[in-house]
Amino acid sequence: MFTPTSLKLYKSYRFWEIISDEHGIDPAGNYHGDNALQLERINVYYNEASEGKYVPRAVLVDLEPGTMDSVRAGPFGMLFRPDNYVFGQSGAGNNWAKGHYTEGAELVDNVMDVLRRESENCDCLQGFQLAHSLGGGTGSGMGTLLISKIREEYPDRIMNSFSVVPSPKVSDTVVEPYNATLSVHQLVENTDETFCIDNEALYDICFRTLKLSSPTYGDLNHLVSVSVKLATVTYSISNRSNTPPLKRGNQQVDITVLDSSSVDV
Repeated sequence: MFTPTSLKLYKSYRFWEIISDEHGIDPAGNYHGDNALQLERINVYYNEASEGKYVPRAVLVDLEPGTMDSVRAGPFGMLFRPDNYVFGQSGAGNNWAKGHYTEGAELVDNVMDVLRRESENCDCLQGFQLAHSLGGGTGSGMGTLLISKIREEYPDRIMNSFSVVPSPKVSDTVVEPYNATLSVHQLVENTDETFCIDNEALYDICFRTLKLSSPTYGDLNHLVSVSVKLATVTYSISNRSNTPPLKRGNQQVDITVLDSSSVDV
């Protein structure tokens, strides 16, 4: 079982729309599928609640309340546990340090409390999956802080991240490269698998492949969500090649520690 967590919610929200459709789950959490295989491994991402409803095993996190309101107002807003919305009031202002050391540090204990509760509800916890962006202050600063806290408390569980990497061609703010640079070291140290998603490549797909003249964030987030679903399908949907995340991580991750040196000329 995985406990997914998201920083900046729109990417994760689209993922849950796609994965719910894959499993035959409607926005109210009821099963309306037509294939028994849809339920065979549904406990990877969902808890079965009362009256046969399925609730995502997810924690939604942000440092400002606006995105939470948008998600709640959406068609799948009622699918998530109300207690699993964890948010602050001030935001990180696109500042990695605020997300990592000040505003994010004040909120991270609340997030960990929710993660512990979700973890205790798992029969066999395999690991954690975090979706975030490296360009903003919340996803980069608080995201890496949360990863380090999870690694400290669950050192023998798989830690995966789906990290959207900023691009100078499609940059929203001038500090995005700094936020990403400060995050990379943390990801190398504390994740088992990091799936890097290039913002520029997403735009190229929208323009060149999908022929969209003016791609929206919804279009980009849909591409991210499809990528995440494909990366996790081997253990979320029943098939011949089902591999538990812990086993897959041990098979794929090189234990060699990379070392770099510099020469001054």
